[in-house]
Amino acid sequence: MLTKKAKYGLKAMVDLARLQPGKSTFVAEVAERNAIPKKFLDAILGELRNAGMLSSKKGKAGGYMLARPAEDITVGSIVRALDGPLAPISCASRSAFVPCDDCEDIEACQVRQMMVEVRDAISAILDKRSLAEMRDLGDHAMAGFVYQI
Repeated sequence: MLTKKAKYGLKAMVDLARLQPGKSTFVAEVAERNAIPKKFLDAILGELRNAGMLSSKKGKAGGYMLARPAEDITVGSIVRALDGPLAPISCASRSAFVPCDDCEDIEACQVRQMMVEVRDAISAILDKRSLAEMRDLGDHAMAGFVYQI
């Protein structure tokens, strides 16, 4: 299950992806627009900055902005930066593999085989979609409700 940390991080990244390139915004503004506790968001944005997805400036004209175009940031990379590996159990992880204590034959384990499929399905979706595509999802949903007079 996606943690609140990752959910808030995704919401904040979508918010930042809506800014004009090169423009920044303050944490308090992102927090208010997205109903995220500011103190929690400070920590989340710090992690995303450390992961190279955001840059920040201090001062009156400071704030956070995307470090690279939204088209170049995958949703999967955001989730991994905040929540760690996508695999539901550690023995199904590519990047943080740890065998289970109770498993006698990792290759024959049906639970692991199923969870590897789950990991691959989640990864196939999240790594295929960019932050720009996620940002634009809401725009496409409302497009059918706009009528020209």
